Amino acid sequence: MYGRARSSRRVVAVIAVVVSVAAGLAGCGSSKSSSSTATTVASGHALLVGTFNGHAGQYTTIQDAVNAAQPGDWVLVAPGDYHEAADHAAPPTNTEAGGFGGVLISTPNVHLRGMDRNGVVVDGTKPSASSPCSANAADQDLGVVGSDGKALGRNGIVAWKADGVTIDNLTTCNFLNGAGSAGNGVWWNGGADSGTIGSGGYSGTYLTATSSYFGDAKTAALYGIFSSNSHGPATWDQVYASNFSDSGMYVGACLQQCGITIDHAWMEYSALGYSGTNSGGQIVIKDSEFDKNKDGFDTNTQINGDPPAPQDGACPDGATSDITHTTSCWVFMNNNVHDNNNPNVPQTGTAAAGPLGTGMTVSGGRNDTVMNNTFSNNGAWGILFVPYPDSGTPDLGQTCAGKGGVQTAGIGCVFDPMGNALLNNTFSNNGSFGNPTNGDYGLLALSAGQPSNCFSGNQAPKGSTPTDLQQTYPTCGVTTTAAVAPNDLLSQVLCDTNFGGCPAGANYPKSTGVVMQPLPTNLPTMPNPCDGVPDNDWCKNGNPAS
Repeated sequence: MYGRARSSRRVVAVIAVVVSVAAGLAGCGSSKSSSSTATTVASGHALLVGTFNGHAGQYTTIQDAVNAAQPGDWVLVAPGDYHEAADHAAPPTNTEAGGFGGVLISTPNVHLRGMDRNGVVVDGTKPSASSPCSANAADQDLGVVGSDGKALGRNGIVAWKADGVTIDNLTTCNFLNGAGSAGNGVWWNGGADSGTIGSGGYSGTYLTATSSYFGDAKTAALYGIFSSNSHGPATWDQVYASNFSDSGMYVGACLQQCGITIDHAWMEYSALGYSGTNSGGQIVIKDSEFDKNKDGFDTNTQINGDPPAPQDGACPDGATSDITHTTSCWVFMNNNVHDNNNPNVPQTGTAAAGPLGTGMTVSGGRNDTVMNNTFSNNGAWGILFVPYPDSGTPDLGQTCAGKGGVQTAGIGCVFDPMGNALLNNTFSNNGSFGNPTNGDYGLLALSAGQPSNCFSGNQAPKGSTPTDLQQTYPTCGVTTTAAVAPNDLLSQVLCDTNFGGCPAGANYPKSTGVVMQPLPTNLPTMPNPCDGVPDNDWCKNGNPAS
């Protein structure tokens, strides 16, 4: 939120789901396929929503099918524009934790799958809207009104404290924020702000989340693909999000248990392409693209929001990563991070402080590895390692010192970046805004006596600030003897994040108004939506029925 005991029977069920998910992902390509080769056919029953290939299903709404589903069942959805309204039918009583949505899944091990990613639309606008995902103000649905007279906002699809839920091959749009914990497209929610892990073993593939409407910051769509308080093993693959005021995708509040691999993601036109507060352990983000955001990617530590702190990429139980061959299991690798110079995106809360023109920001994070990526055409910096200053009230009794921060007068609790590695990345054409220190990468760490960050093998023609980072800090984890706080870099970062005034002549583009961008037309759908599905009127032997 940059800016947010099970029985043995259930454990066995979750393991079975994860194995099934892994088998399904292994056969997925990146575009439509006409192949008729079957792979696995699952157990359970298929509940069909809408009409597909001339065969009518048993249900007309997704929620009715979800309500009827038992653990292990599949809810298949035919193409159509679905104005789901579980949150209207049963108004939520716990609005702060976000356990409400147009579709609410509270049964474990349910698989929700659209038959066409682009054609199955879970639409947050009113049923009377003039067109699917309408941008008209009169067509927006701001949710039920709470006891204080304020609209709560809406979430799209919420898997609420339910293990083993998989969601695939569909689009959500126009789920807007409000007085409740809302504004999220697809949300695996294990109990937001509880400080505990309430669900896990989940997967999402071939998902699209967007919004066409922006009225103001208070009602803007907040997050696209979202997970909080949930443990792995988890997978997101072939996901896209745009037009969000916080971030296109988010993983947070999952201690050292996040356990997620994100592959083939494309995040653009948001305040942050990705954000991840207090998320640690094994997280791998690879082969993905982050472009045309204000700040392409941001992971951070804070004690006000999505507890508990910190964001720590160290492997659980002191293990060694098979990727890094170190104790860092948080890995950002083989990604394309470019052209994150967009001031005209929706932005709200602390996400609005993401530094414009920056490809990636590690804000108070620790033990994270950034390797083998390309950072190009980001106007301010390719990547920054900076402190996160948290002036909010700590959640759940946390203390600044107890979570590794330094209480600083006038600023709050400051979490420095520490133990992070920047290895073998390629930088080009960064720093075009032309301000002092704008360039390929930079480091700010305001306190000494902390584990050092390290830098090696980076091709960085615009250089670093300080200029000798690769020579001075070739090894991670060495206890530092001095702060790393060059005044010129500090003043530019404070200017770009709006945490401080700007030096004379500073040039960072300003917003001229929010511009909502249309969806791309070439997003791949699942090659075979019947793969792994039990036989039904739409699917036979793992392939679409004629």
